[in-house]
Amino acid sequence: MAASSAHRQYWVYILASKPSGTLYIGVTNSLKRRIWEHKSGMIAGFTKQYGIKTLVHFEAYRNVTDAIQREKELKGWVRARKIDLIRQENPLWQDLAADWYQLPMDSSLRSE
Repeated sequence: MAASSAHRQYWVYILASKPSGTLYIGVTNSLKRRIWEHKSGMIAGFTKQYGIKTLVHFEAYRNVTDAIQREKELKGWVRARKIDLIRQENPLWQDLAADWYQLPMDSSLRSE
């Protein structure tokens, strides 16, 4: 194994629009970067369209093949099973990335 890939890590993650809301499952080699992309709306698509920005579950893998396999496995689960997985570790559906960044506050949320 090459030295550069010896310390690689891959992530499978689940985002939600709200507790028990719309879910998105993805895989990445940089969780913080990818979640930032979702939260900031950088990338057009499903998560931006439906406001899916809350990181509710993630798992780490050393092998990209294992991570991709797990992503496919989770995507194949029925919705209730996905929700059960989230509730096991994160029963309040808290944003696990809430303190990772300083995002600009929406001007409509600022107090006058």
